[in-house]
Amino acid sequence: MKIFTAIISFFFLTTFINAQTNVEFKRSNFKGKKGFSKAYSAFLDGRDAYEQNVYYEAIQDLEKAHKFNPDNAELNYMLGDCYLHTIYKAKALNYLKKAVELDPEISDDIYFKLAEAYQYNYKFKEAKKEYYHFKVSLDPEKLYDWDSVITKKMDECDVGIMLMANPTNGMVVNLKTINSEYSDYAPIVTGDGKVMYFTSRRKGTTGGKMDYNDMQYYEDIYYSVKKNYRWGPPVNVGPPINTKRHDATVGISTDGQILFLYRGEYNGGDIYYSIMRDSSWTTPKPLPAPINTKYHENSASIAYDNRTLYFISNRPGGIGGKDIYMSVLQDDSTWSEPVNLGPTINTPYDEDGVFIHPDNRTLYFSSQGHKTMGGYDIFFSVRGKDGKWSEPQNLGYPINTPDDDVFFVTTASGKQGYYTSVRIDGTGMKDIFVINYPSTDNDEQTSKLTFLHGKVTDKDSIRHHVMIHLYDLESKKKLGDYFSNGKTGYYAISLPAGHLYGVVFSGTGYYMPYIEEVDNRNNFKFTDQKTDIILSMSQTEYPIHVSAGELAVESYPIVDEIIKFLKANSGNSYIVEGSKSKTDALKKYFTQKGVANIEYNAIGGGEVVLKLNK
Repeated sequence: MKIFTAIISFFFLTTFINAQTNVEFKRSNFKGKKGFSKAYSAFLDGRDAYEQNVYYEAIQDLEKAHKFNPDNAELNYMLGDCYLHTIYKAKALNYLKKAVELDPEISDDIYFKLAEAYQYNYKFKEAKKEYYHFKVSLDPEKLYDWDSVITKKMDECDVGIMLMANPTNGMVVNLKTINSEYSDYAPIVTGDGKVMYFTSRRKGTTGGKMDYNDMQYYEDIYYSVKKNYRWGPPVNVGPPINTKRHDATVGISTDGQILFLYRGEYNGGDIYYSIMRDSSWTTPKPLPAPINTKYHENSASIAYDNRTLYFISNRPGGIGGKDIYMSVLQDDSTWSEPVNLGPTINTPYDEDGVFIHPDNRTLYFSSQGHKTMGGYDIFFSVRGKDGKWSEPQNLGYPINTPDDDVFFVTTASGKQGYYTSVRIDGTGMKDIFVINYPSTDNDEQTSKLTFLHGKVTDKDSIRHHVMIHLYDLESKKKLGDYFSNGKTGYYAISLPAGHLYGVVFSGTGYYMPYIEEVDNRNNFKFTDQKTDIILSMSQTEYPIHVSAGELAVESYPIVDEIIKFLKANSGNSYIVEGSKSKTDALKKYFTQKGVANIEYNAIGGGEVVLKLNK
C-alpha cells in the first residue's frame, strides 16, 4: 500500500514538474511543429532590441515568439520587463508570474519586477509580499543598495491599500471626444472652462514625422472648445505655435491670452510663451533668465496676477531632482531670482506638473516623493495667511493610480479637474481625463474667488482691445495688468477672496476709463460675475462708469488712472457729481495733482460720476 501511494505521489509530482518545464528555444523541442525558424528569429531580434532598451520594438518580436513558445522563462521575463518600461505596465504581471513558475532563478531581480507588476495591477498586498521576498533574497552588500528603494515601494503599497479603502468622491471620466489612439496629455484650460489646449502625438501633427527615439509622432498642440457642456473636435493650433519638432503645452493664463509651452531641442529644455493678439498667437519666445537655464525647465503656471510664475526646474541647489520654484515679474520687466518652495512641497524625488489655482492659495502638483501609491501622484497644498504651505494631500483613488498621474489643472470654479493618466480602459496610450466633483456646501472644497469676466465694447457694440489694471484698494498696490481680446472683446480676471479691488479698463485715445469696484473682503465662496464693459468717448456726454463707493479716499490708486486721462484731454472740461464729502475730497486731490477745468457738483447719493462739461 505504501509503495502504491509513493508511486501515485511520484506520478503527480512528475506531472506537475513537467507542466512547469522551461522549454528552451531548440528545434529538437518542436519536432513536427511548423514555424520554428520564424519564431526563433523573432526571439533573437526581440532579445537584441531588449538589450538595447528599445522596448516597444522588442515587444513586437517577442510577442511573435511567445505565440509559438509560451513556456520559455527568458522570453516571459523579457516580455514582462519590456511592459514595465512602457505605459502598458499592467500587462507585465502574467508574463512575470509565468517566468517565476518556469524558472524562479531566471534573474536576480525577478521578484522585484514581479512585485512591481502586482503593484501596477492594484494588487498591493501581493506586491508587498514579493518586495519582501526580494529583500530577504539579497546578500548584505546588495541589500544596502536596495534597502531604501524597497522600503519606499512597500510604503507605496501601504498608501495604495489605504487610498483604495477610502475612495474620493470625484468621478473620473475619459474625454473620448478629445483623446485619440495615440498619446494625448498635458491639458490646460481657461478659467471659464470653455477652451482646452493639450499636447498630442497623433497622426497628422506638423511635419508628419516620427521621433525615432520612441517611434511616436512629434508633439503638437491642439485645442478644443466646449459648447453645450460638450468638448468639440480637437483642432491643431498650427504655426507659429507648432513646428516640425516637439511643441508641448505647459500652462495658460486665466483669461486664455498668454500661452506657455515647452520645447526641448535646445538649452536642456526651456519654457516659451506666446500672447494672443486678436485671433492669432505671437511667435513663441523663451522666458529669459533666471527662469530658463542650461538645465531642464518643463512645466509652469502663471498666477491670477499674470506676474507670479511657478515652474519646474532641475537646476543645482534644489531639494531633489526636479523641484518647484517661484519667480515674480518686476516693474522693470525682469524676473526675480527664483525661490525654491522648500521641503514642505519639494522632496528628494521629482515634482512635476505644477498648477496654481486662480484662488492664489491652492497649489496642485505631481510628486514621486510624497505619499504616493506608485509613480507620480497628484497632490495639493494650501497657502495659509502666514504664507506657509500646508502639508501636501494626495487627491486619492480613483484619481491617482499606481502609474504616473500628472498635469492636473482645474477651472476657476473648481468643479472640474483635468489631468493625464494611463489606464487599462484608456482610448490610446496616454489619455486626458476629467474629474467631476459633486456639488458641496463644504467651504474647504469651494474655490474662494470672484471670477470677473465679460466683453469690452463701445456704445456702437464695437469690440476693443484695452489694458486692464487691477488694484488692491486697501493696500493701494497695483496687483496686475491684463488686456481684453481685440477680436472678441472678451476679458477675464480672477479676484481671490479677502480683498477690496479696483479694476480700471483704460481705453486708448478718446475713450474714457471705466472703473469697476469689487468688494471681496467677506466673500469666501466662488462667485461668477459677468460684467460687460461699455467704453465712453469724451466727445459725448457719456459719463465714466463708477460704482458706489468708488472715487473715495481708499480708491486713489484708480483715481490716478482718471487723472492720466484728464491730463491727456486737458482741452475739455468736466463735471464731478456726487456726495459733498467725496467731491470735496476729490477737489483737494485733483488740485494737488494739477488737474484743472473741473467743476464740482454736490448732489448727494453714494455714486460719483465724471462727465464731459459741454
